[in-house]
Formats: sequence, C-alpha cells, structure tokens
Amino acid sequence: MKAHDSCGLYGITGHPDAVSLTHRGLFALQHRGQESTGMAATDGARVETHRGMGLVNKVFDESALERLAGCDTVVGHVRYSTTGSSRIANAQPLYARYSRGWLAVAHNGNLTNGPGLRAELESRGSIFQTTSDSEVVLHLAALPDAGNSSLSSQLEGVAAEDIHVIDQFGRLEGAFSLLVLTPTAMIGVRDRHGFRPLWLGKRDGAWAFASETAAFDMSQVESVREVEPGEAVIINRGGEVIEVKFAEPDRAHCFFEFVYFARPDSRLFGETVHLVRKKLGRRLFDEQPVDGDVVIPIPDSGNAAALGYSEASGIPLDYGFVRNHYVGRSFIEPGTALREKAVELKLNVVREVVAGKRIVVVDDSVIRGNTARRRVHFLRQAGAKEVHLRISCPPHRHPCHYGIDFQSRGELVAANKSMEELRESLGLDTLGYLSVEGMLRCVSSPPEQFCVACWSGNYPTSVSDEVTKFVHEAPSDAQ
Repeated sequence: MKAHDSCGLYGITGHPDAVSLTHRGLFALQHRGQESTGMAATDGARVETHRGMGLVNKVFDESALERLAGCDTVVGHVRYSTTGSSRIANAQPLYARYSRGWLAVAHNGNLTNGPGLRAELESRGSIFQTTSDSEVVLHLAALPDAGNSSLSSQLEGVAAEDIHVIDQFGRLEGAFSLLVLTPTAMIGVRDRHGFRPLWLGKRDGAWAFASETAAFDMSQVESVREVEPGEAVIINRGGEVIEVKFAEPDRAHCFFEFVYFARPDSRLFGETVHLVRKKLGRRLFDEQPVDGDVVIPIPDSGNAAALGYSEASGIPLDYGFVRNHYVGRSFIEPGTALREKAVELKLNVVREVVAGKRIVVVDDSVIRGNTARRRVHFLRQAGAKEVHLRISCPPHRHPCHYGIDFQSRGELVAANKSMEELRESLGLDTLGYLSVEGMLRCVSSPPEQFCVACWSGNYPTSVSDEVTKFVHEAPSDAQ
C-alpha cells in the first residue's frame, strides 16, 4: 500500500469569481486528499459553508456552487485523514461562531501537541465536535484575549480579533500549514519547520494561497512566493498584505513531498517536482544498477524517476502498466480493504511489453508492501522473465508524525524485515533502494533543511508514539 498525505489547501480573497477559482484549485489538489472536501466563503456580510464526503466533483454540484456564488473570499480544503477518522464531522474547513465573531480553519499537517492542547482546552470547558487535531485551532481562538500580544508592533492595521488568533499559532507544535478565514481577513500560516508546502499567489489584484503551484496554474493565478516557515500572511478585506513572523524558522521540509505527494508540475521548496524525480531516478541507477530489457514505471508518481533511470542506464523505457484514472491513489484510501480493492482496479499489465523480458520496475516507495507484492504477481502472471524493483527513496522504517498516515513501525514492511526477507516476500529477483545521502543530493537546498525522519528516525521535533490517528476517538468510533 502507498502512503498518503494529509490534505490540500486553496484560498482566494478579493476576487468576484473566488468560488469558481477555488473549485478549480481544489480539482488540481485532489491528489492530496480524496475522502472529503469543503469550502467556507464570505462576501463580507454573510458566510456560507459547504462540506461533503467524496471527491470535489461529487460534493460541489451545481446547487452547492450556486449557494456559494457571490462570495469574493473563499477557503477550500481536500482531506485525507491522518488524525481523526473519515467522517463528515471531520471534513474541512472547520467552522464555528464564537463570542468575537466566526472562524473557519483548513489544515494540512499533524499537531504533535494536539492531544495536550485538547486536554487543556477540555479542562477549561471546551466541547469538541470532531476527532480531528485541527479543531484545537478554533478553541484556542475562542479563549479570552489576554490583551498583551507580543506581535502587536508587527500587526498595524490588523483587527484585534485576528491578532488574538495569530497569537495562538505560537502554541502549536508539529506540522501545520493553515488557512484561517475571519470576518476581516484571510490568514495563511506555516509552522516554523515548513513541513508542508504553502504558496502565496496573485491574480487581478486578488491574493491567493495554495498547497501547490499547480493549483495556481489551473486557476490562472501568478505564483508569488512560498509562505516562509514561522510566518503568517494576513490579507484584510481591503486587499492589504501584512506579513508577520510568529516563530523563528528551523526548516525541515518533508522530502516525501518530492518523492510521492506533490504533482510533478508543481514547484515547492525551491524546486520543480518533475525535475527532482528525474534526478532521483538517475541517482538510483548510479547506486542500484541492474541489467534489464525494459524499464517500466509504476504510474503516475514513478514516471519521472523511471525516465531518469532509463536515461542513466540506457535501458529503454516503456509502459508495462496502464492506470485506470477513475480509481484513486491506493495509498490514500482510508482502510486496508479499500486499498486492496483499489490495487486490483487501478493498474493493468500490458502483456506484450513484459512477456519474456527482464523487467526493471521503478516505483517511488514501498510502505506496507501489499501493493508492491500484488504488482509483482501481476507481472509474473503476464510472463515476465525477471522482475527487479528499484525504489526512488530509502526504505521507510520509522513512523511519520507530521501528516502522513503511517504512524507505527508495525505497519512499515521495511522496518520489520531484512532486505533479503523483503525481496523474498515481494517475489522479486532483486530489490534496490536509493540511499538517504543520494536522495538529498538531488536538490539544491542544504540537506539539513529537509525532514527525512521516516527513513532515518531522526525527528526535528519531540514526538510520541502514543499520538495515533485515532487518539481522540473511542475504539468503537474509529473508522
């Protein structure tokens, strides 16, 4: 099974077609979350929300879009659950009215101190409506204002209610790229490590945020820059942009965004994803060469790495698997049964490409092993003479606590087997992974600016194995 990420964000303020542009942006980010989607929208006087389970084109039918029409400021979200189960109550943006107005929050990441904050808030009388860690942001915003913000000098022109919200960001730990919508502003926020991407863009005088630049491309928004780690960008209803640093940056960008999550046509962390993946493939051949008759990718996230491997090796590239694009990404299906069903339906082997040949399969990762094992089985059934698997990242041996849904070593196949045991269990002739050092050489930024904890076990923050996906749910409630 593949891994999955924890959501995509899109928001735009000050544009008459904000709903339509957000709709397009969410389509472009659908790969980041397929369980639920939603929008919160305002025209300055009214606020409308719409959320639902399923894909963007299912949830936002004509009637839903008509109800939101006329709003010039919108925050949108596509969800894959990494804290809290897959249910409508956990769909985002989360929305609440409170003593100082109303608030909508869309979150990408995992709060490592979420359980502690939730316990503190509940002890003070907060009643939580979801099992998502994102809801703590709403309750923090509703706390009484102490009136002594250390950020006031940087926030001239920002409403007092919004200053109070921004003050709370410093209490959050872990991974959080956030879009916060209030009656007076849209706020884009990134944790001090910058685990998850968040971009600032502009169109026709309007300002926008998105998890990936591909969403801007699809909505004809110009990419301006990435929101910096530890920064909040506030855009008030007059279109004024106020930038504030609420935490000292300590960059630890998730490298798995390059390997798997992000669209190849996106830019993030200063790089173009497609070009990084090609470099990963070339480096993979340097470290893990093998004789073969044909290189075939696992589509779609393995395509660029396979191209790089083919170019470096001189082994011709062909397409031995055809993907059914009407089946979602199997890694981001919420349960084992759904993942296995997705594997069966997702890929079909082109027999004429693989029969009687030595096949070099290039994939981006092996997480739980079930998906890879079945694909090797399909190739053997189709008559492959040999099957050699090459992976364009290192073996996943450690859980992620920053927004990826493998939160225990027990579910990671490489953490529990030697390389030879893993090769045998997958039914391969040979198996080769890229090294951490080789992987980090494929980008221009210094290695220390990236989080590689899922491969190395070296976490940039304090983490607890007790913080799991269903930490806020009774066992009978988890889905």
